[in-house]
Amino acid sequence: MASPVARPPQPRGLWARLDQLARASAPAALAVLLLLATGLPLGSAAREGGMPLTPLAAVFFWTLYRPGLMPPWVVFGLGVLADLLSAAPLGVNALIFLLLHGGVMTQRRALAKQSFLIVWIGFALFAAALLTLNWGMRTLLSFTIQPVTPGLFECGVTIAAYPLLAWLFVRLERSLEPV
Repeated sequence: MASPVARPPQPRGLWARLDQLARASAPAALAVLLLLATGLPLGSAAREGGMPLTPLAAVFFWTLYRPGLMPPWVVFGLGVLADLLSAAPLGVNALIFLLLHGGVMTQRRALAKQSFLIVWIGFALFAAALLTLNWGMRTLLSFTIQPVTPGLFECGVTIAAYPLLAWLFVRLERSLEPV
């Protein structure tokens, strides 16, 4: 009779472990690439500070569908990197990203089962609230009222970019093995 005790896992080769590491780090690497692409000077919108915060979509999507691939420490690091690249007060984007991560984790069971339109509306609500908080914190920390128009543009473009980004994330997610 066979033993009910499971066999220890077979040792895996170097290439298999590297492949697993690459698959596990792909969402975070894509979020960093989006952050770097957001910082590219693309005309008057970039000069006015109204570039979309596309890594917000990455944090939202991966926290909703594969939270193991977007842990809080990665979200925090992404936020600090966003602060450094945007010359924002250190910690503002890190706090925004962590609040998004925590908010999505609390609503994950309800949101993950919904249609894309409901998920997009959920993202829009999170993004609007958090980008408003971002504007408020920057205003308080700089002791001057920041212009509203670039913030509205940033929020609108971030929300409008979500379907395209989600399509990209879904393609990547399908290529990942279950974690």
